[in-house]
Amino acid sequence: MLMLVNCTNCQTPLQLPPGAQSIRCAICHAVTRIADPRSLPAAGSSHSANNSLHQPYPPPQSSAGTPSPYNHAPPGAPPQVHGRKRALIVGVSYRNSRHELKGCINDAKCMKYMLINRFKFPESSIVMLTEEEMDPYKRPTKYNMRMALYWLVQGCQPGDSLVFHYSGHGSQQRNYTGEEVDGYDETLCPVDFETQGMIIDDEINATIVKPLPRGAKLHAIVDACHSGTVLDLPFLCRMDRHGKYIWEDHRPRSGMWKGTSGGEAISFSGCDDDQTSADTSALSRITSTGAMTYSFIQAIERGHGNTYGNILNAMRSTIRNTDSQIDGGVVTSLITMLLTGGSVSSGLRQEPQLSANEPFDVYTKPFSL
Repeated sequence: MLMLVNCTNCQTPLQLPPGAQSIRCAICHAVTRIADPRSLPAAGSSHSANNSLHQPYPPPQSSAGTPSPYNHAPPGAPPQVHGRKRALIVGVSYRNSRHELKGCINDAKCMKYMLINRFKFPESSIVMLTEEEMDPYKRPTKYNMRMALYWLVQGCQPGDSLVFHYSGHGSQQRNYTGEEVDGYDETLCPVDFETQGMIIDDEINATIVKPLPRGAKLHAIVDACHSGTVLDLPFLCRMDRHGKYIWEDHRPRSGMWKGTSGGEAISFSGCDDDQTSADTSALSRITSTGAMTYSFIQAIERGHGNTYGNILNAMRSTIRNTDSQIDGGVVTSLITMLLTGGSVSSGLRQEPQLSANEPFDVYTKPFSL
């Protein structure tokens, strides 16, 4: 059962991990100490379609005795304290809705295969959320995605390597705090986003970026519209078509730190914040995939995975070449702006992006998971 406690400084509702004696607020950084967590009330059941950053939400109903996999480590022998590999893979297809996508579950399966077979991630250390899962806790609902993001970094230690992959719809909503350069928060859309709301970049940052300790690293691969800064990382790598790049400073004007607690966080995203991503059969020629996920995996498999700059250039080249070949004729569907009524256009109008908690030389820094 989830426990909530208000921050003693700013009164923001905070989710209390089971058995925790204290919790630090991601907004004001104050530490709230708990005398007896068992005496706290359970999370309330009131929620709306526009859930805010830390709004309480109820645990899903399940049969008696069915535990959530996100309250503890994955089943099986516990991995070593240091040097662990752990991954969260989310593929949302929005089946039987007007938002349906064809390639997202394929993306999730391909990413899991690559992590296991090329990067030696233990299968027991990978949680995958898709609509094909029979376990109600492994469906890509807003609740399950929040819990899985928390699980990904829970107990993170120096030497750990974490991966978050998401394939599905992304969107934007107006930011009124003045902390976003473009005036919008970027969002991910769970399968139930129309009733439960979206997950905004502030929450993603507070959950999986800020807690990263020194010596730990996180890679995010986000195949969604408007995903350029969906982790709210402080720096965005702006690369032109010739491979020349500069790092843009996206730190909030308020001075709030959006980086890690000493660890390393790097995100590959499907497109810039003002672009849409493609769900297409033009790349594999066999079945629908997300253009960004396909091009990322292809870059690794074709030997371009030695540096971040080479990966990004290879991804962009794949999408650009496909765009010039298909002229819109083979694209099965183009992910559109959900809340602003964007229209489908021909071709793959997207440029994969790279962002990080600290700038680095993308052509000399080795890539590894």
